[in-house]
Amino acid sequence: MSFETGNFLDKSVGTRNFPAGKIAVVIAIIMLAITLNWKRADASAGPALPDPAVDAPLAAKSGTQTAVVAGGCFWGIQAVFQHVKGVREATSGYSGGSVASPGYEDVSSGTTGHAESVKITFDPSQVSYGQLLKVFFSVAHDPTELNRQGPDTGTQYRSVIFYANDEQKHIAEAYIAQLEQAKSFRKRIVTQVVPLKAFYEAEAYHQNYATLHPDNPYIAVNDAPKVEHLREQLPTLYKK
Repeated sequence: MSFETGNFLDKSVGTRNFPAGKIAVVIAIIMLAITLNWKRADASAGPALPDPAVDAPLAAKSGTQTAVVAGGCFWGIQAVFQHVKGVREATSGYSGGSVASPGYEDVSSGTTGHAESVKITFDPSQVSYGQLLKVFFSVAHDPTELNRQGPDTGTQYRSVIFYANDEQKHIAEAYIAQLEQAKSFRKRIVTQVVPLKAFYEAEAYHQNYATLHPDNPYIAVNDAPKVEHLREQLPTLYKK
């Protein structure tokens, strides 16, 4: 994460080097968090979105399917989906690049083509793929930001849906078209819909980061509000 304060304030996350030129930005984020008492303005919540008109029906029997999405820092995306009913696991990782088995430093350079991604393992009898996309577009990130998300910039923070099969592709493309037609966002949706070629699990220190470091200023300002917005806006999909 190019601005993530875990690089600067939390030495437990590993040996990542924090760019000296961005210290001022980190300080500004910290001061903002203090000023807001670790709260984010209500205006930061995403719009209320319709249910997908095209979706897979809930399965008759319990099972396991996966979905992979990207939309900024994977810490926040993972945290959101860990609180979605029917989701069994959410894992931070890297997808969409040209290098096999990339590491965090490689992806952060912006040269491998990967995006910070999250693999969602879910029970299709409890939550549908379309409902997961509704969460993704509603509260997990801003799908109108191109190659950035909040304070993080670069193609590694782009908005992407990595589909695993034709059904997922169809549902994703139909939902984006539905949201665009309804003018659900003030700006155009820039989310890419591309085939999933590979998902590489991120380093252990990136897993469950928001849960393990709730007092990190980056988490408090950027990610914790997303989980709260999930609880407020989509209560039927929220789990503690």
